[in-house]
Amino acid sequence: MATLFLPAVLRPPYYTELAAARAAYLRQEPAMAFHHLERAHVLGQRWAFPHTQVHLLMLRHGLRIGSVREVLGQIPRVMLGFLGSLVGRVPIGNTGGANVPAEQPMPIPADLEAWLRLA
Repeated sequence: MATLFLPAVLRPPYYTELAAARAAYLRQEPAMAFHHLERAHVLGQRWAFPHTQVHLLMLRHGLRIGSVREVLGQIPRVMLGFLGSLVGRVPIGNTGGANVPAEQPMPIPADLEAWLRLA
């Protein structure tokens, strides 16, 4: 069943990844910041609001680094990601960036998979 909100059990690791992304931006490490956004995407992609939130942050990332490819890749993902989560149609493990096909399932890192099993 599709839901809008992240389950309580996933909130700590999800917000830890978002905080790590912010910290990496403060250290002027955009690649590391994006890595943490990708991990947050994997955690939140099954739930509409966190899924959309991460895509909006990835769009902002594209603007920050001046990547036309990332900006253009995130615009449809913002809209379609929300809908995909609502209907339960997301490619599990996909990291969400414009550097990977939007419909491509990907392996889930073991630490994130352990969290997802709890949800």
